[in-house]
Amino acid sequence: MTNDNPVIYREVQKFNQLWVRLLIILPAAMAWYGAIEQLVYGRPYGNNPVSDQGMITIWVIFGFLFPLFMMSIRLMVEVKANGIYVKFFPFHLSYRHFPFENISSYSAISYRPILDYGGWGIRYGSKGKAYNISGNRGVMLEFRNGKHLMLGSQEAEIFKMAIDQGRNKKVR
Repeated sequence: MTNDNPVIYREVQKFNQLWVRLLIILPAAMAWYGAIEQLVYGRPYGNNPVSDQGMITIWVIFGFLFPLFMMSIRLMVEVKANGIYVKFFPFHLSYRHFPFENISSYSAISYRPILDYGGWGIRYGSKGKAYNISGNRGVMLEFRNGKHLMLGSQEAEIFKMAIDQGRNKKVR
């Protein structure tokens, strides 16, 4: 069995910025510390301590679930001969397909994440929709219906060249 639509380009990005890691580590560390203080040593944590059941809930949510959720976030982009595939896991469980025939133009760009889109993630801004994880480079897609989609990339020029290559291939 042959793969008639192989992946030409694939990029997987995760949140690796220091400030994001601190946003994950600090609440987790506080949850662990509070849980150990209250549940192991029997010393109520804080000025207005929660019940032991409340502390267990906080510990599970902020000590385990929140860090696991944040570490699972990934932006996956693939270019194939029939279009661009995007998955922003865990928000998208399957790839979104953007066929080349629906794309009127595309270019590698620099952008301002906060000013143009309000930050990182799945964002909506004055310049359309964006899927971005970090940095300020990406590929802007303009669709035939006039809508725009900016896909953040650490390799924007290579990503654009892969789109060039994909558009020039024929799918059997």
